Amino acid sequence: NTTVDLVRRVAERVFIPFTVGGGIRSTDDFKVLLREGADKISINSAAIMNPQLISDAADKFGSQCVVVAIDAKRNSDGHWSIYKNGGRVDMHMDAVEWAMKAEKLGAGEILLTSMDCDGTKAGYDIELTNTIASNVSIPVIASGGAGGKEHFLDAFTKGKADAALAASLFHYKELDIMELKKYLADNGIPMRM
Repeated sequence: NTTVDLVRRVAERVFIPFTVGGGIRSTDDFKVLLREGADKISINSAAIMNPQLISDAADKFGSQCVVVAIDAKRNSDGHWSIYKNGGRVDMHMDAVEWAMKAEKLGAGEILLTSMDCDGTKAGYDIELTNTIASNVSIPVIASGGAGGKEHFLDAFTKGKADAALAASLFHYKELDIMELKKYLADNGIPMRM
């Protein structure tokens, strides 16, 4: 109920598309949150535990509403494993294979967070982002590690990401969104100003 109330209040005041994630376990949860004003729903642990949820939600609401969040961390053999429960439980599943499966099941986007880079401000995991983006045909959102304007440019050019997410840089006003958009546009990345 708290999330539903929050989504309703955000939708009343914010006039840009927004995605809601966390605690979504059923298509009924999708329906309630979409009805309250969310544009997309992000699922991670629920999708891992019940991949059919991806298909069911895509069939019912359209793939464009279904964002599969992937928390990935490089393991000792150089590949990436996916994690659930906010990055606390290693599922011992290959991140690239999971992204490809999520797309086949009907996901419309991948929200890809590098647990290795998250919070470092040293840049996105370009290798991970590029590998996932090269293996799926749906949009990939790079997440984890942004520390400066050049990191966003790298995510789009070297990482082949379709979007890039950052939190603390914007929350703490370390980087101005319009300044970043201008920098990206000046470097050939299409931006809506």
